[in-house]
Amino acid sequence: MSLRLLLPDDGVTDLLRDWPDEPRVYDRDQTAFDETVTEAFLGDYAFAGCVPAPEIAVLKAPGPSLHQNSYLTGGRVDAARLRELYGTGHTIRLGNLQRVIPYLAALSRGIQQETGFSNYVHAFLTPAGEQGLRHHWDQQLAVIVQIAGTKRWPLWRPGVEAPMREYGESWRVWRPQYVPAWEAAGPEMVIDLRAGQSLLLPRGWVHNPHVPDETEHSVHLTFAIRERTPLWLAEKLVAEAIKDPAFRRVILPGDITGPTLTDRLYEARQALHEHLDKLNLDDLAPALREAAKAELEYRT
Repeated sequence: MSLRLLLPDDGVTDLLRDWPDEPRVYDRDQTAFDETVTEAFLGDYAFAGCVPAPEIAVLKAPGPSLHQNSYLTGGRVDAARLRELYGTGHTIRLGNLQRVIPYLAALSRGIQQETGFSNYVHAFLTPAGEQGLRHHWDQQLAVIVQIAGTKRWPLWRPGVEAPMREYGESWRVWRPQYVPAWEAAGPEMVIDLRAGQSLLLPRGWVHNPHVPDETEHSVHLTFAIRERTPLWLAEKLVAEAIKDPAFRRVILPGDITGPTLTDRLYEARQALHEHLDKLNLDDLAPALREAAKAELEYRT
């Protein structure tokens, strides 16, 4: 079971049974994951010059992510320049490792088979005493797997209930006053995540991770698990309507731009009600179950 490579048995049970809405920390048992995805393994990958350029982000708080030209030479990743930036305190984020590292691709597929949720894997290499990303929240639950060093996670409760990619996503609704308000109130909790531990971080929780130790750097992986929601089910139900020719006919331009649009909306809503009432959900469920295990990208 793939999740058991990242979490102990009680963590897997908590995740699959409860889907926690509070952060939880677990001590990991040594697994094949820890033997394969080591600090040296990720460091070699990061600084070998073979990481796809679009999957690299170079960050140092409080500044924004550096432009790609900062670490590209001739359109390719300059490994020496990337290492130099790391040496000057920049965090190196390696994105979507499940697309380029076969072991993590298999692990990602396994997690999707176990949960029905697609997922992606990012690695963060942060120098001692430094910080990459500042305060933000994510729109999916994350399993944070600490590989080396310690990362400190000040955490605040969600200000947006159950954010999604197109609703309440951090950068879409950001306000300058958020950070001063959070800092004035103080975090709900502070977690020092150490090598050999994993953190379940529910979506929406504000976090401001950094390396507290001035002598020890940090390496961690984030397994971001995209929760499926009732909206996903609703989209699948509506998608079945394309099989009915009535839903594929043209709506005249005059109906779109003129006053009769409201009439067309009433008609479409009524047709949708009738379509949904006719669906055999027992027949549809197996196809949706397989789709959940196979779909990699979706809006929510």
